[in-house]
Amino acid sequence: MAITLAEEIMLLSLDDGSGAARQRQSAGWAVAGAILLELVMAERVSATGTYLELRDTTSTGEQLLDGRVRLIEGWLRGRAKGRVTDWLTKDHTKAAGAVLERMAERGLVVAEVTKVFGMFPQRRHLEADAAVGRALRERLGDVVLGCTEPDGRTAGLIALIHSARLHRLAFPGHQHGAVAPRMAEMAAGQWAAESVRSAIRDMQAAMVTVTTVSVLTAAPPAG
Repeated sequence: MAITLAEEIMLLSLDDGSGAARQRQSAGWAVAGAILLELVMAERVSATGTYLELRDTTSTGEQLLDGRVRLIEGWLRGRAKGRVTDWLTKDHTKAAGAVLERMAERGLVVAEVTKVFGMFPQRRHLEADAAVGRALRERLGDVVLGCTEPDGRTAGLIALIHSARLHRLAFPGHQHGAVAPRMAEMAAGQWAAESVRSAIRDMQAAMVTVTTVSVLTAAPPAG
């Protein structure tokens, strides 16, 4: 199977020098949303309104996606459907690690373990072939900065990046105002079926809700 949307987002997040994932929390939301979007496009799940349903448990041919189908099946525990935001809230802290592990297995990244201060192990992931990431950025640039009309997958990827506010990772050399309007247009456009757009909207709503709760929780008490 070709590189997945989730893997593309992780490639954009990896720092070329350190191999660390930048904006890890936001990227985690985008990666979880990307996996869900892939499953919607593969007709393994459907997203209608605020709910997702499991439609088909047969293999997609991609280990990462099949693993998420099994996890969703267990999460539903016989229920017909569950809230999209609840699933993304559950999965976003684990999705990035699962994607990086799969990317290492597929040879997209090289995983290395170094020791901080000679004691504490730290894992980093370096892009195995710079041409893959370069082609990805060129494709995004053609759509966002140029006049190329995107296919459904690229539009979905742009919508995920925009929803997660990962503009700097995708376009490090450009100001937010130079790319955000076009990305917002892509996110709102008629690039996929309503169920797919619904999944993107719910992911964005989940991110806003959880981010707000995190800020409020971290704020010092008044007085």
